[in-house]
Order: sequence, then C-alpha cells, then structure tokens
Amino acid sequence: MRYIRYLCIAVFAVALISVALANRTLVTLQVLPQEVAGWFAVNPSVELPLFLVILGSIVAGVLVGFIWEWIREFGDRAEKARLAREARRLEREVARLKGEKHQGSDEVLALLDGTS
Repeated sequence: MRYIRYLCIAVFAVALISVALANRTLVTLQVLPQEVAGWFAVNPSVELPLFLVILGSIVAGVLVGFIWEWIREFGDRAEKARLAREARRLEREVARLKGEKHQGSDEVLALLDGTS
C-alpha cells in the first residue's frame, strides 16, 4: 500500500512539473477589471509565470474548501463535545452512586459487585 501511495505522489509530481515547464511564459494578472480600475484611478497588476497562477489558484481553492468544511462541521463538533461532557458527568454519577450503595457493607462483596 505504501508503494502505491509513493507511485501516486510521483505521478502527481511529474504532472505538476510538466505543467510548470509547459507554462513558463509571463502573464499579466490584474486585480481589477479595466472599467472598475478607472473608477478608483488605480490599476494594480503583476506579471507572473502562468504555472504560478494555475498552482496558486489550486492552492487557494483547496484552502477555501478546508475552511468552508471546518466552519460547516462546527455544529457537529460542538454536539460531540457536549455529548462527551454529558457522558463523563454520568460516569462520575454512576461511580458515586455505586460508592453510596456499598457504604457500610462487606468490602469483598463490594469489590465483586464493582467488577460486573
């Protein structure tokens, strides 16, 4: 299984390197469209190799997806934490009640009853 994972990583690395080598030309990346830039009298732009734009877009998309999922699952994580706290509280209460039940009785019988 480990070798299959290494093979997949190698295939992805070769694919990324080939994309990078095939797209080395510089492109102008503008932050605002020309019409909107005229309203604000600014035209921020930068020249980058095309493969950086492609790979940067992929990384940005993955990060947005991770953050989106983390926010979406917040309710599930909060519910799980609440249930874990409730389970710990009930376990403490059961232990306390078992201790009260065997108070003043034979220690051997209390130990035997505690194992079941």
